[in-house]
Amino acid sequence: MNGGFNKEKAQTPMQATVESTLNQNERERLIMENMPQVKLIARRIHDRLPGNISLDDLVSTGIIGLISAIDRYDATQGVKLKTYAEYKIRGAILDSLRQMDWAPRQQRKRARLIESAVSQLEQDLRRQPTDDEVATYLGVEVAEYQEWAGDAHSLSVGSLDMAWDEPGSELINNISDNDQHWPSRLLEKSELNRLLVRAVDRLPYNERTVLSLYYLEELTLREIATVMEVHESRVSQLKTQGLSRLRNYLDHSWPTRGQAKDAAKKQAARS
Repeated sequence: MNGGFNKEKAQTPMQATVESTLNQNERERLIMENMPQVKLIARRIHDRLPGNISLDDLVSTGIIGLISAIDRYDATQGVKLKTYAEYKIRGAILDSLRQMDWAPRQQRKRARLIESAVSQLEQDLRRQPTDDEVATYLGVEVAEYQEWAGDAHSLSVGSLDMAWDEPGSELINNISDNDQHWPSRLLEKSELNRLLVRAVDRLPYNERTVLSLYYLEELTLREIATVMEVHESRVSQLKTQGLSRLRNYLDHSWPTRGQAKDAAKKQAARS
């Protein structure tokens, strides 16, 4: 008597582990296979953005979108994975840019309308249009247009080396003396970010994925466990291991006080 136990449906823990491993291997294969698509989409979006936006940040965000696409893909819907992945990758990158943008969307829209109106009027009139002409073209009062133009002007980012009205006066000489904005501090932050990106790239795939989902996507450990199809304790272990590797790498790569000066002296001596 077997009490209705179905031997064909029974699955030993070892069989379940093998099946899970195969699924995980297939998942990783799909991620690596579609990685060039992430970089292509990120580069196309980056080409239309200001220079202060990092391409690496867009790629990292796009990878999160790719992982989400692979985990949620349903072949029965009749959509190719590549098409669905492109939608998720682009959406993830654009969402991150919206969160980064400090200006309201309405303000950005008005700035684009003004730019388009001025460009069209310059072609039609063969000269710089007046405020009255631009306002009429946009269908608004002059006072409202001037308010729009003032808001649009605040969106412009100027160079610190840009001269002011007074000869010899530069904006960089008039910035706040807060030490957090000193060029040396900004350089340190930039170098630290560069080292951190390199350190993250050296992490094992699972640890890198956990840290990205936890710190970039702000998922909980339980949510990450669901996404990665592992136990929550395993996610916690991967997070701890990843942070430990990052600390060790930065400890060995980041110069201690006086170390950078000594290195510069040695380099000068060799020269």
